Amino acid sequence: MLVLLPPSEGKATSGRGAPLKLESLSLPGLTAAREAVLGELVELCSGDEEKAREVLGLSEGLRGEIAKNVELPTAGARPAGEIYTGVLYDALDLASLDAAAKRRATRSLLVFSGLWGAVRVNDRIPSYRCSMGVKLPGLGALGAHWRAPMAEVLAEAAGDGLVLDLRSSAYAAAWKPKGEPAGRTASVRVLHAPTRKVVSHFNKATKGRIVRSLLTAGAAPKSPAELVEALRDLGYVVEVEPPKGNGKAWMLDVLVHEVH
Repeated sequence: MLVLLPPSEGKATSGRGAPLKLESLSLPGLTAAREAVLGELVELCSGDEEKAREVLGLSEGLRGEIAKNVELPTAGARPAGEIYTGVLYDALDLASLDAAAKRRATRSLLVFSGLWGAVRVNDRIPSYRCSMGVKLPGLGALGAHWRAPMAEVLAEAAGDGLVLDLRSSAYAAAWKPKGEPAGRTASVRVLHAPTRKVVSHFNKATKGRIVRSLLTAGAAPKSPAELVEALRDLGYVVEVEPPKGNGKAWMLDVLVHEVH
């Protein structure tokens, strides 16, 4: 099972250890694309601060993130699972998993990123600010920049197993499974049952809890249908919309009554 996660806007501070080594990151087929984004991001943030703030979509209060990006090549790195904070990652709480569940997390979780493309939770990265919605002056829209290198690399990473897609729409644009892999993909929404509306905070928190539940239970569904059974066994209320034709993903709605 390959689980696709969005990153978080909130991030922990960079570590004090060795700096980033792009060649050490998982999915080495993305290295050239990573180098291109990193180089342009550092150049942008090293120049006109107002321009950088506008391009990155930063508020005045986040101006300090620009200086953080300038230091990316030399900043200390930490495992991505420690860098990403925020609601989903708080609920997932990787640090408190037992050893077996942590091994499963390392194998199965893939975090998408405007800067790195996608990384595993044990990949060591510095803290940064660069969302997938950014349009860099030279490279253009990052979603489009990542599409070609992702197509080959992610298809290989997915293999012939289940793909559980928990990404937001901006990050889903960087790679959409097509053809046969799409039929093994399940995209999940979390709905407040009484209103059947998506509410951002508990949508993210519930997705974190879903991943944690699967990891701690040692669940290994091999298809969307098996995933539905596994989630229901874990106590989730799941409604299913099977794919409408070949090359389409399954859509799963997880209904939640309490907003927390």
